[in-house]
Amino acid sequence: MIEGQLLPELNEFTEPFHEFASRGELRIQKCESCGVLRMPPRPMCPACGSTSFVWQLMSGRGRVWSYVVAHPPLLPAYAELAPYVVAIVELEEDPLIRLCGNLVFDSTGPINEVQASDVTIAQEVTAVFPPADDGFVLPAWQITGATQPT
Repeated sequence: MIEGQLLPELNEFTEPFHEFASRGELRIQKCESCGVLRMPPRPMCPACGSTSFVWQLMSGRGRVWSYVVAHPPLLPAYAELAPYVVAIVELEEDPLIRLCGNLVFDSTGPINEVQASDVTIAQEVTAVFPPADDGFVLPAWQITGATQPT
């Protein structure tokens, strides 16, 4: 992580999501009573009210639902990265589960390699877990089937 970047606030319900991400796994809370997937993680199922859940392993595949190109002016920690593309991705397992993350061509490459012209709505992506210096991993989305920059 870059000094000064904003990180999600962790609590007993969100911390497991990030622990799994640090292991390269995309897991989403699943109600043990009715089977509904839920994100963000929370103590009670919005469908049936159950407090019983498991962390279901997802395929990591999804589609771009929307995206934005972040340009300066930004918070100082992000200025040197701009412009970069951030997408909202609907998961293959449940299109109502949507996650936000940077779009990348390669999990080890810079986030600002992807340009707006490389992205289309409904484009297929796969979750990747770029390494972080401080151990805090945020899932990103690798474009699949797109032409990589030369």
